[in-house]
Order: sequence, then structure tokens, then C-alpha cells
Amino acid sequence: MFHRLDALPPLSAEERQLLDSIRALARDEIMPRAAEYDRSGEFPWENVRAINALGLNAMFVPEAYGGAGLSYSAYLACVREISAGCASTGIIWATNFHAIKPLIDFGSEEQKQRLLPRVAEGALAALAITEPAAGSDATHMTTRFTPEGDDIVVSGGKTFITNGDVADLLLVFGKWAGVEDARNAISAIIVEKGTPGLTVLRKEDKLGHRASSTAALAFEEMRVPRANLLGAPGAGLPLLLAALNKSRPSVAAHALGIAGAAFEDAVAYINERRQSGRRIVEFQGIQFLLADLATDLAMCEAWLWHVARLIDTGESDIGVEASMLKLRASDLAMRIATEAVQLFGGYGYIKEYRVERLLRDAKITQIWEGTNQIHRQLIGRSFIDRR
Repeated sequence: MFHRLDALPPLSAEERQLLDSIRALARDEIMPRAAEYDRSGEFPWENVRAINALGLNAMFVPEAYGGAGLSYSAYLACVREISAGCASTGIIWATNFHAIKPLIDFGSEEQKQRLLPRVAEGALAALAITEPAAGSDATHMTTRFTPEGDDIVVSGGKTFITNGDVADLLLVFGKWAGVEDARNAISAIIVEKGTPGLTVLRKEDKLGHRASSTAALAFEEMRVPRANLLGAPGAGLPLLLAALNKSRPSVAAHALGIAGAAFEDAVAYINERRQSGRRIVEFQGIQFLLADLATDLAMCEAWLWHVARLIDTGESDIGVEASMLKLRASDLAMRIATEAVQLFGGYGYIKEYRVERLLRDAKITQIWEGTNQIHRQLIGRSFIDRR
């Protein structure tokens, strides 16, 4: 059944071949290293190098700038496979797309010619939106962009930034000085690694995704060339919202990678483990649970490919569909991981089995890229009759 679902996206022969390579990489290299990276909290450079050896960053960069320009469906399939092997590595790689897609869609030709070849060659990127007082509502951000001649002086800071301490390129959102309206002030710039005034304040010690670095950043009178401004001053909010519509399905694919791994582990375990002389899978109550989990997982994966198809065919008004997908995929990842730990019994609570790690990794998917409470609000208010 799940193999038939995987056949739904209309991938080219080249994309299918690439996906097979990613599955092999995730199975043979990334997955065996995941537990140690989780234990140590070290950034998984070995995994990043292996991904770059396949030229995977090139898949979402247009061919004109050194990329391969493959489909969004193929990208989501790769996110899911990498995340099933190691959720930390999956979000590190997916964040490259989240941060660079606005440059691809809204950047000037000069910016794309200058920066995108670096991405195609394997550069890491970060998306810097969140601040201590500005999470789900980005209009409360206080990072300020002040134009001075050919430069923009950036003051402020960001928190919870994936790849923030290792990124070669950071897409930073802030408010343009002198614009009073909070929505119309939001702007975006590309900041390059090593820019004076860019400081990593700390790396967070997290419950899950422990190998994925999450950093707090400070911008202390940081001077960025005005040539790195993405779009016009004050054009950042529409750019941000368009970018989120593309990144939320990506986060859903990441969550479904975790969910699928937990489901596979649980099914394999209860087919072997015996209680009262019977395999656990033979108990009717367990079969009912599996039926519910498998059905929800199948429905969610079908919706993933539906949203991917919308994006690949050029549909731009997908905000509600993207929110539905992110909401359901992340809730399901947490539910399946929790049930997997329960099915393992006491063994599920110890680190020898990866379901313990998958449970910790699943939780953040309900929080980042818009909390699920926010997504329920976005979906619900879409039904208000505008009069």
C-alpha cells in the first residue's frame, strides 16, 4: 500500500534514480550514525558531506545557476527519506531550501548569479525570522534595517535559528527604519558568513534534533551591502508568506519521515515480541490501533503528494492546503511515535531503541514553522464569509 502511494508523484526517471540513491544513503550511512550524533549533539558534518557528494543541493536550484531544477515532489520525497534516517540531518538539509527559495523566486538576476551557484555546490543556509518576542506573529520583530549609503546597518537579534551558527548564507528578516506600519516595514536581506557584527550568542541544548544546531544570533551594527536586499524595502511580508507556503509542506515531509520510521519500527517489533504465548500483533486491540495509524498515515501521505502536485503545476494560493498538511503530519508524527514507544513497552523508554529518539524528534514538528494552534486558526478563519 505504501509503495503504491510512493508511486503517486509523477517523478521523472532521473528523479526516481536520485531518490533510490538517497534511500540507499539514508539506510547505509545516515541512519547508522544517527544515534551517536543524537547522543553527542555534534553537528553531522559527515552526513552533510555525503549529501553534497550526491549534489543534492542542486536539485532545487534552477539549471541556469548551476543546479538541476528538479521537481518539488522529488524534493519532498528526499526530505522524507533523509528525515527517516536522521531527523536532525533532514531538517538541516531542508532548511537550505526554506532559506534559499525566496532568493530563487524574488531575487534579482545579479543576486541569483552571484549566490545560487554556491548553494548548488553545497553551501548551507539559514532562515532567520524568529525573535524572543516575535514567533508566530512576525510583525512584532524588532530587528532594524537602517540604510546608509550603499550599506544597510542591521541591529537586533534572532533566536531558534536552524543552521544559524554554520550557515554560509542567512536570509534575515527585519523592519526598515522610518516605516511606521509594522507590516509594511518588514524587509529581507541576505547575510553572508563572516560579516562583521554577526555574532553567535549560543547554541541551544534541545530535547530532540540534537545534532541540528539551533542558534541565537546578534546583529551589532552589522553592515550588509544594499545589493543583498531581497526585493524592495518593505516588501518582506508577502515574500515571507509565499516562502512559508513552500516550506510548510517540506516540514510535513520531514514529520512524515519520522512517523514512517516509528511505524516501521513498531510493526517489526510487535511481529517478533510475544506475550501470553502470542505475538503482540495478534491481539485484536493492537490490530485496531495499527489500522487507525496506517489509515491516517496513508491519508496524510496522499495529501502530501496532492500539495506537491499543486506546487509543481504552478498553483500559488495553497496556504490552507499547506497548513492542513503541516498540522496533520506533525500531529500524526507525535501520535505514531508515542504509540511506538508504548508498543515497545519498557524497551521503548531506553535509548537502545530509536523509537525513544523519534518521540523526542517528533515534538518540535508541532511547534516550528507555525505552531499547530496557529495553523488551526489559519484554516478555520479561511471559512469566514468576507462581506
